[in-house]
Amino acid sequence: MQDEKLPRREREKLRHRRQMLAAALELFSEKGYHNVSMHEIAERAEFAIGTLYKFFKNKEDLYKALMMEKSEEYHRVLMGVLAEEDDVLTVLEDYIATKARLFTDSLASLRLYFAETRGASFNIKAGLDQDIRKLYDKFVMRLASVLEAGVRKKVFRKIDPYYMALALEGLTNAFLFCWLEDPEQHPYEANVPLIRDMFLKGVLAE
Repeated sequence: MQDEKLPRREREKLRHRRQMLAAALELFSEKGYHNVSMHEIAERAEFAIGTLYKFFKNKEDLYKALMMEKSEEYHRVLMGVLAEEDDVLTVLEDYIATKARLFTDSLASLRLYFAETRGASFNIKAGLDQDIRKLYDKFVMRLASVLEAGVRKKVFRKIDPYYMALALEGLTNAFLFCWLEDPEQHPYEANVPLIRDMFLKGVLAE
């Protein structure tokens, strides 16, 4: 791993930073950004408050670091899936399924991700709306390019690929949101085939 090439002191700093961000993620998800203090984050992470401030100058700085790190991770994974050389239908199915794998281990991440990408930012001052939206817009355009290739190959009807991308994103996010609200009643991964069929075939009876 890349971290193993770093000096021991640097590896320790990275480990401590990850622990702090993990504690912050849990608290922000549980209580909301405005109801969490730096003291609570330090206590949850089991660090002295002074140590926390050595890594982050304030709560806004910590929150921005957390959200940008998570958003960059998610978008890197999804962009990788959309860059695959498989046929269009396989790529789309992988994209739908990958969303489940991204969030399976952390519904807390999903909750905050929705808060940012759906315009309900916990912390407008941190400037996250613009930064994360840029990542998200780049991803939507990449998804649209995959769908455009499907139109050229006559896999899809001649519909604006950008609006097709928005429709697919809206559909997958709706199922993710249901999963977030009630994971047992609405398991996203189990619904992947349904999402695929609804997008590709619609809901009209044949």
